[in-house]
Amino acid sequence: MMKLFFSITILLFLAVTNGTAKNNHPPRIVNIINFIRQLEPRDNNITEDVLYETVCEQVKLLKKYNMRGTFLLQYDALINPRYQSLLKEEMKRGTEVGGWWEITQPHVEAVGLKWRGRYPWDWHADVGFAVGYTPEEREKLVDVYMEKFKEIFGKYPASVGSWFIDAHTLRYMYEKYGIVSSCTCRDQYGTDGYTLWGGYWNQAYYPSRLNGYMPAQTKEGQIPVPVFRMLGSDPIYQYDTSLGESAQGVITLEPVWEAGRNEKWVRYFFKSIFEDPCIGFNYTQVGQENSFTWAGIKKGLGVQFPLLDSLAQAGDIQIKTLEEAGRWFKKKYPVTPPTSVTALTDAQDNGNRTVWFNSRFYRTNLLWNDYSIRFRDIHLFDERIESDYLKRRGTSNQCVFTTCPIVDGFLWSTPKEYAAIRFYTIKNGAEKEVTIKNVEVKTVNDSKMQLRCVATDQSAYTITLSEREIKIEGKTSNPWKLKLEIATGKTLPLKVKGNNSLTGELKGISYGIVCLKGNVKQSGNTVSLNPENNRLIIDCSSRDFK
Repeated sequence: MMKLFFSITILLFLAVTNGTAKNNHPPRIVNIINFIRQLEPRDNNITEDVLYETVCEQVKLLKKYNMRGTFLLQYDALINPRYQSLLKEEMKRGTEVGGWWEITQPHVEAVGLKWRGRYPWDWHADVGFAVGYTPEEREKLVDVYMEKFKEIFGKYPASVGSWFIDAHTLRYMYEKYGIVSSCTCRDQYGTDGYTLWGGYWNQAYYPSRLNGYMPAQTKEGQIPVPVFRMLGSDPIYQYDTSLGESAQGVITLEPVWEAGRNEKWVRYFFKSIFEDPCIGFNYTQVGQENSFTWAGIKKGLGVQFPLLDSLAQAGDIQIKTLEEAGRWFKKKYPVTPPTSVTALTDAQDNGNRTVWFNSRFYRTNLLWNDYSIRFRDIHLFDERIESDYLKRRGTSNQCVFTTCPIVDGFLWSTPKEYAAIRFYTIKNGAEKEVTIKNVEVKTVNDSKMQLRCVATDQSAYTITLSEREIKIEGKTSNPWKLKLEIATGKTLPLKVKGNNSLTGELKGISYGIVCLKGNVKQSGNTVSLNPENNRLIIDCSSRDFK
């Protein structure tokens, strides 16, 4: 009896210990977000019935796995009684219904404005999105939508998403109607005419009151609505895809595309988001707009949902509605937190690995393989930089949202030459790129990531990524430095100021980095960051570069 007692006690202890350990891991959050259009003018075979049946099948899939999701409605779908009836029933299970902010003809005409589109739904930025309307018109579009939504569902929506949304609209929705969450497109360059480049990579951020894409640095300067990044980009390969072309391809979790239908890739992506080291929390969105039809997304969702179900049953992930994720974020974070995404395997078996790090001040990306490591990207954030669309409407059929580049491994590269900051060692007066044989990634605490890189000559470099700084420490008998190099034919839009700053300018506002330890030197399009006593500390939070 005594042996049995001790055995049960040990088992209970282990169960509690294991449960506590899992609970102490950074949360891994999934939103299942499907957004709904009433019509699809680009393909005559995609009828209103096909679109409706797609949503019905998405509802069935959620029920099959006893999951709750978020459906976001365009105005034209909102006023369709079929969608109203279907989603009212689904809401009884706890599924969320909110707004999808693409502007349609019925919406514009309900406001009393003239429709300028080619079709009743037109995806061009100056017609189908809020940026194509004056601030006053945007407010009217919000008022009409919100009142119609409340008339149908008995309350205002808590979540409103869009491929891109301006700060004026988002702030108005928050201040007058109290929205809790928003979601926006992943980073992409030129895809569908929409450029969102250099922003908070994945996860969620509080946007500047002047710029819906730019993370704010202060509580006073932010709109207190977390904006979640959608679509689940490949952490390694999405960034460089279609390099040298005017628009990027797609390597994402979206079930209509090749990656999202491929079980090997999906498992790799889920490992990155749900298992590999991260700080703060990790996040992804699952789901697709009904325009791609059930025939187009069935296979991909059939791969993804059983895997999500297993992870949820094991307690490894939390599946939340967009509203729930927003409330959780706002309760936990008064300002945008440091977060990270790590990929320690490679779905293409090329030996590449990566770490993305975000904070309210900057983002950076390190990419490495069995030979070398490089900073592929550093972009700074500045809440003072006003979006082109804040006070006036956009007149182009495309849109552009950007941040402040220090390294841009996509725009400053060519297919044969990759722009980056690389490690160099100096021996007998000659510079040679450091060759890496091993990189160990770990979390230091809830706001710091660390990479320990061991070179083939046994020297070691420790890279610590924190909210404000990038710190690099070398243990080597030879001098070393970092060098920012760009592709031939490209022009570096930065200059050295004094001997410790590297600065640029965006929309009339200066930005830059400061070496708190070490110095900066420039020769044409090449910049050297030189350590002091084997230490280099780069401050990414300074905003005083007059």
